[in-house]
Amino acid sequence: MTDSPKTFRVKSFGCQMNVYDGERMAELLGAEGLRAAGDNEDADLVVLNTCHIREKAAEKAYSDIGRLKRVDGSRPMIALAGCVAQAEGEEAKARAPTIDLVVGPQAYHRLPAMVAEAARGGRPVNTDMPAISKFGALPARRRAGPSAFLTVQEGCDKFCTYCVVPYTRGAEVSRPFADIEAEARSLVEGGAREITLLGQNVNAWEGACGGLDALIRALAEIDGLERIRYTTSHPADMTDALIAAHGEVEKLMPYLHLPVQSGSDRILKAMNRSHGVETYLRTIEKVRAVRPDIAISGDFIVGFPGESHEDFTQTLSIIDTVGYAAAYSFKYSARPGTPAAIMEGAVPAQIMDDRLQQLQERLAEHSLAFNRSCVGRDARILIDRKGRQSGQMIGKTPWLQSVFVETDAAIGDMLDITLTSALRNSLGGALRTAVAA
Repeated sequence: MTDSPKTFRVKSFGCQMNVYDGERMAELLGAEGLRAAGDNEDADLVVLNTCHIREKAAEKAYSDIGRLKRVDGSRPMIALAGCVAQAEGEEAKARAPTIDLVVGPQAYHRLPAMVAEAARGGRPVNTDMPAISKFGALPARRRAGPSAFLTVQEGCDKFCTYCVVPYTRGAEVSRPFADIEAEARSLVEGGAREITLLGQNVNAWEGACGGLDALIRALAEIDGLERIRYTTSHPADMTDALIAAHGEVEKLMPYLHLPVQSGSDRILKAMNRSHGVETYLRTIEKVRAVRPDIAISGDFIVGFPGESHEDFTQTLSIIDTVGYAAAYSFKYSARPGTPAAIMEGAVPAQIMDDRLQQLQERLAEHSLAFNRSCVGRDARILIDRKGRQSGQMIGKTPWLQSVFVETDAAIGDMLDITLTSALRNSLGGALRTAVAA
């Protein structure tokens, strides 16, 4: 028997889906009367909301578990949540005996009851994967920052050979339209001016109103919602209707995250990506035809089993062809249980390191070029945080760039500015007209 926790901290690793899940777990615990611990305060309960996509993310979570202690030397109650919890279940407790409870990403609505059981001396594990019923058990959204995440879809049916998502998040399932709309309205009432729709394969969302394009059009009717984004998309599900929405829905921001992973058709086939280079580039062309200023971002994996120098050269070529405004890039990491983990043709670590460096340098060139192309452009930014300098605030452009501007505006305000300077990861801006929140 241990004391029931009175304070908590949630630490999320990995994707935006985990950020959203972390926020919802915090709301669940808050609804039970627990208080979020301050930055310099020990927490009675620490929830590690983990990622299993890459080995380093999983190892970092276990490393954190080993270091978790209070100032007085005692340890807090530790909850392992997220995809590592789902993948390893009981094995996680054997690997790290200080873990008090293990809860998967489809069962975290049961977290308060599991915390109570742990306080009574139990060590519960719940990695059930029901359909999307957990959302009905979550508390209503009360408060939100100027930009908020909203999960509309979970799971994936694509079964890319390197990916654990179908095993840790389950099959594709879409939340009902009415539930999404209600949560969106609640977020706007709580202060959100921008909502990012989330899903492991978000553009596979389907509901009574149609596909993701119909959902976006419906949400655009909400008064007070200024901006809509969505991530992460699969190229195979970029329908003509969704592409058309980019040219027709003013609130849909000109930014599209569309992972390609490789520029080699041979490697894409081995990855089971269900798209080729030609079809991917054709999709990009269609999007740019309806929204010429759109910023394209992507994901890349280097060193997939069997990747040759020529395959890698083709990846550099697609980067040059698309001209990505931003991208995420990683070395291949074998995940247990995936088909790629037993493929032959492992790429030596040093070669992977060299290829990743070359790829990131090429991506950096294009990111800087995109930002420089925006200098002189007028834009409206959404202020989301303070800058490091006195009187400096940071806001996001429609193209998801961070802009530093001298202003006395508050977080949540929208400002009309002119972009005046560019670096790879940010821009400078000069104030034109402040629009109060």
